[in-house]
Amino acid sequence: MEIKHAALIGLGAMGSFFAPRMEAYLGRENFQVVASGSRKERLERNGVTINGVNYKFSVRTPEEEGVKADLIVMAMKEMGLSQAIDDIRNLVGEQTQILCVMNGIDSEERVAAVYGWDHVLYSYMRMSIVMKDGVADFDPYWGNVHFGEEKNETLTSRVMAVKAFFDACDIPYEIDKDMKRGIWFKYMCNVGENMTCALLGIPFGAFRTSDSANQIRRGAMREVMAIANRLGVDLNESDLERQEMTVKNIPYGNKPSTLQDLEGKRKTEVELFAGTVVRLGKELGIPTPISYMFYHGIRVQEEKNEGAFLS
Repeated sequence: MEIKHAALIGLGAMGSFFAPRMEAYLGRENFQVVASGSRKERLERNGVTINGVNYKFSVRTPEEEGVKADLIVMAMKEMGLSQAIDDIRNLVGEQTQILCVMNGIDSEERVAAVYGWDHVLYSYMRMSIVMKDGVADFDPYWGNVHFGEEKNETLTSRVMAVKAFFDACDIPYEIDKDMKRGIWFKYMCNVGENMTCALLGIPFGAFRTSDSANQIRRGAMREVMAIANRLGVDLNESDLERQEMTVKNIPYGNKPSTLQDLEGKRKTEVELFAGTVVRLGKELGIPTPISYMFYHGIRVQEEKNEGAFLS
């Protein structure tokens, strides 16, 4: 298998990591962004600015027939996943591989339920990108995309095909030996960091100096760890330790996605993060008081943004 045609759905912060390099390698005729309606019009009119360069990628609507994609990267927020699964239907052919590089712990299962596991690889991203009003600035080599089969002691042909493609595109990546463990590790970090910053209105840089912020972050991570362990995923205290230097090396002023959404008065992924932890905690009999506070505190901020408390 060789990847000659690719598509991206979700040209936001995560999508901006892929799009310029994929187009540069494949050419405009072989790389397309999937969008419709006002978003399609905006992308075609204004494009997006990534690291100082304005790009107007080729945009394909979900309804359009045409060449099937060898690779589809799905990089939207969780609340858009159901629609996106339907929107890529005309792009999925016999050999198509799908990477769903979203936050959360079940996006692959949801995509595979429609298209089958032969078309879906596990994936997630470890990086921090700030995007505002169609402008993203970031170090393209700080962080990477992780992908692979559930287990990767030996690489399958489709993993090798994506690997070769990312090499050709100069896209940094890692292939985890245990992708489910990697996805849960990222989720644990996201709940601890993303939710703490959003609730308190602080950037990542606060974790360099504030012991209190770190106490909250680590407590939330341990709630996720307890749930993961109950579900058979081996996260432990050494995973918290290896994240310490990573979180403190994120550019000081960078803000995680949930805080960016609150400041932009947009709906957040609090259901995906704290909401899921609270739900699983109840199902498994595991206390999750920190995530409970995250969930309701951030929901109040959403209500405030919606004008619920105007006098």
